[in-house]
Amino acid sequence: MTVWTTDKNQLALFDSIATEYRKTHPEVASVKFDVVPGDTSAYSAALTTQLSGGNPPDLAWILERDAPDFVQSGALTDLKPTLDAAAGYNAAELVPSATKLWTKDSGLYAYPFSTSPFGMFYNKNLLTQAGITETPDQLVASGQWNWDAAKRIATQVAAKDTGKAGLVIREFEYKQWVLLASVWRGFGADAWGPDGKTCGFTSPEMTSAMTFLHQAIFTDKALPGPGTTADFFAGEAGLTIAQISRAGLLKAKPFEWGIVPLPAGPKANAQVIGQAGIGVPVKGKHAKAAADFLAFFTNPANSAKLGQYFPPARESLLNAATLAKANPLFSQEQLQNVVVNGIKTGAVLPSHTGSARIASLVQSALDPMWKPDANVPAALAGVCQAIDPALSQ
Repeated sequence: MTVWTTDKNQLALFDSIATEYRKTHPEVASVKFDVVPGDTSAYSAALTTQLSGGNPPDLAWILERDAPDFVQSGALTDLKPTLDAAAGYNAAELVPSATKLWTKDSGLYAYPFSTSPFGMFYNKNLLTQAGITETPDQLVASGQWNWDAAKRIATQVAAKDTGKAGLVIREFEYKQWVLLASVWRGFGADAWGPDGKTCGFTSPEMTSAMTFLHQAIFTDKALPGPGTTADFFAGEAGLTIAQISRAGLLKAKPFEWGIVPLPAGPKANAQVIGQAGIGVPVKGKHAKAAADFLAFFTNPANSAKLGQYFPPARESLLNAATLAKANPLFSQEQLQNVVVNGIKTGAVLPSHTGSARIASLVQSALDPMWKPDANVPAALAGVCQAIDPALSQ
């Protein structure tokens, strides 16, 4: 199975589940988790090369942005018959909003083993040092947690003599533009329409969202500009947008921290989900055995174990009390507000067929926007001009 993680604890958990599986399946000589290094683009490219080169893995960790390509192309095995037949699996409890991206007709072509909402982490020590009197938690309680408030806090942290950044959108780095959905969805914007054929970058809502973001970067200095990096988890920023699975980086408790849902925007209190599925390539050498292992890997008991890193898609596990057993870093209130509510009400990051090509086109077309004197509407018009032909295919 190809995996996109280098986390030793996660890999150790995978290995322990595989070891348990082999106790009752001696015919399986080994289960190997093949780490493919690099960012999401590099991982997707490597996996696609394996599939097109006739040397596919038996199972593959698939990112949400690639789901339409893999599901629609017929490259993956329909898992539904195997999961329905597995004793005690209870496939009926899988949350429909979590499986939607991986479903075609009545089939399920990958299991969404990680349905991970984005939240706003904040460094309590740094906010106190910057003179912030109302924390994001307090603003949530008073109904005032919105993007203006988040920008105000980030600006104050960056402006004070802390030597730290305000707000960091983790892994964005002016390349992974899809992560900006965590901002623009609150403004009522999206990359394209529901049918995937209409570019959304020139909508009034997107223009408003990207103008807000541009001003936050270049006028207010609330976010570090291009070429500047800051790692929240190393104590270098006051706030960060990141998936809740990143909380493991805070296990050593380098500072006091909190986490809240994404801020509300002027049009919506929109939550965003990053997702990863496990699929079985049709052309794999051991497709039947791989599907059987997948049913074991994601059964209720193992889903609960995986839940400490990868929020599950199972209704029975989607409650704060159950999640708290596997996630001691979070309070039940945090798990309810960010994870449970996020999964049940949020929407997955934008995805589309031809995702690699579209991602590259958007990134290049957005480059002119990341300058202090940028013409934001013109840059957004350039994005639609670049991707319209790809969307209409």
